[in-house]
Amino acid sequence: MDDCIFCKIIKGEIPSKKIFEDDEFLAFHDVNPQAPLHFLVIPKRHIPNIMETAEADAGLLGRLLFRSQKIAAGLGFGEKGARFVINCKADGGQTVDHLHCHVLGGRSLQWPPG
Repeated sequence: MDDCIFCKIIKGEIPSKKIFEDDEFLAFHDVNPQAPLHFLVIPKRHIPNIMETAEADAGLLGRLLFRSQKIAAGLGFGEKGARFVINCKADGGQTVDHLHCHVLGGRSLQWPPG
């Protein structure tokens, strides 16, 4: 998508603090962190949100979560844990219309979130 900020980050048109990149995913630090560790993992294929995935995307969704936990563990958060969040559409708190997983850690996170 031409106007998607995450697609522009993938293309290198907007800088990011990259953590990981392969052919399928890009991970980078959130510009407005809500915890000491806060990064995003996004698929390189533009998918607006999780409600617009199909059964054929099940593998991608599994790999998204797997990659997110591998990155968190690699950054030292495997033992104490982290929060993995996928917001969806306006009522779900999604602010960028490109599927992404937030990973937050480095402090005790409460439920429900504030």
